[in-house]
Amino acid sequence: MNPVNVQEKFSQFQECWKPKIIGELNESYVKAVKLKGEFIWHHHDLEDELFLVVRGALRMKFRDREAVVREGEFIIVPRGVDHMPVADEETHVLLLEPKSTLNTGNITNERTVAELERI
Repeated sequence: MNPVNVQEKFSQFQECWKPKIIGELNESYVKAVKLKGEFIWHHHDLEDELFLVVRGALRMKFRDREAVVREGEFIIVPRGVDHMPVADEETHVLLLEPKSTLNTGNITNERTVAELERI
């Protein structure tokens, strides 16, 4: 039961698109991730995802539209919805999602992070 300094956690890693566990609650993880560029189209069959932008801006592409999430804002992507996160510049994001959530959802490829690092 100690405070977590989010900025300090982000300073502990440089790689993009590789979420790090920084906390857990109610069978969910709090993850820190740096994003830059485009990810992949995917969805999650069983999990909703919350993306909270700490620094920068995130464009969340959906099949029929795009939403811009700015610093201090969040977006919830419901389970089953195809989406592709895009960060034009390095963006720092907190993810709140069930422990079962795989970063690439229904896709398994070289960007899949099966073993999460705890920092």
